[in-house]
Amino acid sequence: MQPSSQQSPHHVYPDHWEADVVLRDGGTARIRPITTDDAERLVSFYEQVSDESKYYRFFAPYPRLSDRDVHRFTHHDYVDRVGLAVTVGGEFIATVRYDRIDERGRPASAPADEAEVAFLVQDAHQGRGVASALLEHIAAVARERGIRRFAAEVLPANTKMIKVFRDAGYTQQRSFEEGSVHLTLDLEPTAESLAVQRAREQRAEARSVQRLLAPGSVAVIGAGRTPGGVGRTVLRNLLGAGFTGRTYAVNRAFAADQGTIDGVPAHRSIGEIGEPVDLAVVAVPADRVPEAVADCGEHGVQGLVVLSAGYAEWGAEGRERQRELVRQARSYGMRIIGPNAFGVINNADAVRLNASLAPEPPAPGRIGLFTQSGAIGIALLSGLYRRGAGLSTFISAGNRADISGNDFLQYWYEDPDTDVALLYLESLGNPRKFTRLARRTAAVKPVVVVKGARHSGSTPPGHAVPVSRIPDATVSALMRQAGVIRVDTVTEMVDAGLLLADQPLPAGPRVAILGNSESLGLLTYDACLTEGLRPRHPLDLTTAATPQDFRDALAEALADEGCDSVIVTAIPWVGEDGEAEPGDGEVLATALHAAAAAGPAKPVAVVHVEIGGLAEALAAATSTVAQPRPSKQPSAAATSPRAGAAATSTGAAPAHTPSAPGPAPAHTAFAPGGGAVTATTGTDSKDGPGPAPGSCPRTGRIPAYPAAERAVRALAEAVRYAQWRRQAAVPGKVPEFLDDTIDEQGAADLIDALLGPDPDPRGRPLAHDEARELLGRYGIAVRPTLAAPDSEAAVAAAARLGYPVALKTTAPHLRHRADLGGVRLDLANESALRRAYGELTDLLGKPAELRPVVQAMAPRGVDTVVRATIDPAAGAVVSFGLAGAPSELLGDTAHRLVPATDRDAAELIRSIRAAPVLFGWRGAAPVDTAALEELLLRVSRLVDDHPEVVSIALEPVVVAPQGLTVLGASVRLSPPPVRTDLGPRRLPNY
Repeated sequence: MQPSSQQSPHHVYPDHWEADVVLRDGGTARIRPITTDDAERLVSFYEQVSDESKYYRFFAPYPRLSDRDVHRFTHHDYVDRVGLAVTVGGEFIATVRYDRIDERGRPASAPADEAEVAFLVQDAHQGRGVASALLEHIAAVARERGIRRFAAEVLPANTKMIKVFRDAGYTQQRSFEEGSVHLTLDLEPTAESLAVQRAREQRAEARSVQRLLAPGSVAVIGAGRTPGGVGRTVLRNLLGAGFTGRTYAVNRAFAADQGTIDGVPAHRSIGEIGEPVDLAVVAVPADRVPEAVADCGEHGVQGLVVLSAGYAEWGAEGRERQRELVRQARSYGMRIIGPNAFGVINNADAVRLNASLAPEPPAPGRIGLFTQSGAIGIALLSGLYRRGAGLSTFISAGNRADISGNDFLQYWYEDPDTDVALLYLESLGNPRKFTRLARRTAAVKPVVVVKGARHSGSTPPGHAVPVSRIPDATVSALMRQAGVIRVDTVTEMVDAGLLLADQPLPAGPRVAILGNSESLGLLTYDACLTEGLRPRHPLDLTTAATPQDFRDALAEALADEGCDSVIVTAIPWVGEDGEAEPGDGEVLATALHAAAAAGPAKPVAVVHVEIGGLAEALAAATSTVAQPRPSKQPSAAATSPRAGAAATSTGAAPAHTPSAPGPAPAHTAFAPGGGAVTATTGTDSKDGPGPAPGSCPRTGRIPAYPAAERAVRALAEAVRYAQWRRQAAVPGKVPEFLDDTIDEQGAADLIDALLGPDPDPRGRPLAHDEARELLGRYGIAVRPTLAAPDSEAAVAAAARLGYPVALKTTAPHLRHRADLGGVRLDLANESALRRAYGELTDLLGKPAELRPVVQAMAPRGVDTVVRATIDPAAGAVVSFGLAGAPSELLGDTAHRLVPATDRDAAELIRSIRAAPVLFGWRGAAPVDTAALEELLLRVSRLVDDHPEVVSIALEPVVVAPQGLTVLGASVRLSPPPVRTDLGPRRLPNY
C-alpha cells in the first residue's frame, strides 16, 4: 500500500518492508508499514479489541482512541518512529510500534540505538503466531535503522506477550520495576533466534499445506451442468476416491432449483452453501477466477487449487494476471496450488482426497510426489500405477505461483505417512531455502529430485525465479551436499523411490549377486563397478535352479556379514519339453520374499527378464503398500528411510486395506516392466524360522527391474544416501585453530576502506597488493610478484626476490595459459632471465601488451585452483579443481556451499575425477592435502564472514608434498547482496 502525498517528509515509504507471512494455523496475512491513510482502519481495529487487551497495552482503561492518538499512531518518519500493521482482507488484525529513545527513556534520534516497542493483537487472532511474526519484522526494521535494542514494559498478567518475548531467542534481560516487567532485547540475531524462526516457519508452512491436503469440505467451482469438462472430471474423481468430507458443486450458471450434480449439492456461489468450505478447486476461465477467489475469500475458504490456465505461461499479460491472483488470495489469508495445476491427491484413509485430473489414481503408499509439470505428473502417476507403487500424497503445482516444493518439504519432514519424497522441479524459486530444507528432511527420509530445464538457459514458462549463473553440475553437487538424491530422469526417480520406500538402507557398498543366468549376473557385476559399488563375483545357480535354490542362496547371502545388499538376477527356465513352466513368477517371488523376511535387514533388488506366469501373478497380487514400518535407527548397520512403528510377522493385512477382514495374501509377484515382489510378512513351519534375533522384520515388497543398470543405479543411490546420512549424524566443524590466525575485524575495516563511503553497486576488483593484504588477514599468504616492464626491471625484481625465479605474462588473454608459452620457470641467474625476457617479447608481443611479472619459484607440486563466488540464487559457493585446460574442458570441478566444514573440505578435494593425482598417482609423491583443506576452510570463512567479498580466485595453488604456495590471487568486492534467507519470515513474490 503506497501512502498519500501527505506522508511523513522525513523518509520515503519503505515498500520493501511489506511482506506476506504464513501464520501458525497455516493462514496468511500481510505485514506493511502504517500510513496516514490508515486512520479509519486503525479506529475500526481498536474497536474490536477487548477491554482487557486495551488495558494490557496502555496499563489503564482505554476504551477509545482520541484524535491525537490516531494521528500519532498513523504518522511515522520510518526512522525514529515506525508502525507496522498485520492485515487480512485489507483490515488490521494487529499492530506494533517502536519509538527511538535515549538512555533516559526520552524520545531521541540517531545515534541513539534503543527503542521502546509495543504490540496490540485483536483477540480473535491471538494464538495464531501474529505477535511472533510481527516481532521478527519490527526487529529487522529496527536493525536497518540502526537500533540495536528493544525495551518493553509488560504487565505481569500479560503472560502471552511475555512469552512472545521470552521465546524469540534473542539475548534479553528482565527485571520487575514499579509493578511491571521490564524487558530488554538485544536485536542481534543469535543461533537460537534463527532456530526459533525456522522452527516456526516449518510449523506454519507445514500447517498451510495440511489445510490444503486434509480439508473437511471441498467445493469444485466450475463443475459443468453436463458430463465432461475439467470441473466435472475433478468432481467425479473426488467422489470416486471416497472423499470423507463434504463435497459441493459450484457454478454460477446453475439454475436456482438445480439441487444436485452427481449426487452432491449444487450451488451458484460459495456464499449460497451456508456451511464452511475448507478447499476450493477452481476450474473456470482465467477471466472469471478473480470473481471466484473473492467469493471464496469473503466466505472463509482456507485454500485454493487453481486448475485454470492462461497465466504466466501465456506471457507478460498472463504473468501480471498471476501476480494479481496471488495478491488477491493472500489478502484473504488463502494459499494457492497453481495456477495451471493438475491437482492434489491425499491417500490417507481419514481423507481419501483426489482433487485432480488423474485418470489412474495411485494406491495408498508411503511415497510423496511433487511435480511442477502436469504432463510429467500424468506420466509418473501412470508409471507408479503400473508398477504397483503407492503414494501418500501427490501434488502437481503447475506455475507454482505460491505453494512450491519448499512448502511440501516442510510438510513431508514431519508427515508420518511419507517415507520418501520425490520431486520433479523445473525451477528453484529459493535455492538457499530449498537446500536448507532438503538437508533437514534428508536427515530423516530420502529426498529424490529430477531437475528439468537443466540446459535450456531459460526458466520454464510461468516460473518467475531468480536467475542463477552457476552451471547445472554445480547445482547437482550442492544438492548432493545437502543429502538430496539427484537423478537425471523420472524413470530413475521412480526406480530409486521404490527401493528406498520398501527396503532398508544398505550399511555399505558390498553387493552380492546371485541368479540363474551367468550373463545377466556379469552385466550386473559390471554395472556395480561402474557405479562405484564393490560387487562380489556373481553366484551362478545355473538355469536348472529352482525357487528353493533361489531362496537358499538369498538366505545365505543375507546372512553373510561381508555383504551389505543383494541383487537377484532371474530369467525364465524351461522344462524338459522346452516349454516355460507355468507360475514361475509367483513361485519364485514367494521364495525370495520368504528368504528376505527371515534374514537380516538388508536391501534386496531383483533384475528379471520376462518370466512365465508373470501376468497371472500380477493380476492376483494384493498390494502391501502403506503398512506399518519397523523401527530402525539411522546409525544402525542397516537403516530404514524412516523410523516407523513396530511391526510383527503376524501375516495380518494392513489396517487400511479394504479387504482387511480376510486373511493376508499368501502369494507374491513381479510387476511388469520392473515392478515389485509383494507378499505377506508372515512365516509358518514350512517356511522356516522367523527373523533372527536382533534383525529387523521386513515388510512391503522387493523392487524388481527389467534391466541390471536400473537396479544397480537405484541401489548405488541408496548406498550414497546411507553414507551421507551416517555422516550427517555427526556433522563436520570448522577447526578452532583458524580463529587464532584470522583477523576478522581487521579484514572488515580494510574492506570498508577499499569500498569507500559510496561504493559502486557494480563492485570493484582489487589490485594485486590489495588482494594480498586482505587474504593475509585470513592467514592466506600469496607469493609476491613484481612488475617487469623491461628487462632491467626484471633483473632488479629477481635480485629482490632471490633466484631461481619465474617470468610470467599477466595479459588477460595469456593469464594462466602456460601452454601458450607465456611462462618461463626455474630461471637460475641473470643471463637466463634476460634470455627468457627476450624470447617472450619476441614471441608474444611488446612488454606493454604482455605485462610481465617476476615471481620467486615455488616448490614443485600439483597445480590447483581454489575459487569462491556468491551466486544470487544459490548463495556462496567454494570450488576446487586442478589447474589447466583439461580440467576446465571436462568440467572437473567440485563445489560446496559456504560455510564449509572440515568434512566438506576433505570431500571437496577427493570428489574430482582427477583426485588420484593428489594422492600419489603413478608413483608420484602424495601432496599435502591437509594444507589444501586448511586453505579451503580459510577461503570459506572469509567469504562467510564478509559478504562484500563476492568472488575469490586463487590460481594457481601449487600443492607440494610439504605445504602449498598461492601464486596468483584475484578478489572482487561489492556492496553485500541481500540475504533473504536470514531475514524475517516472508513468502516469496515471483
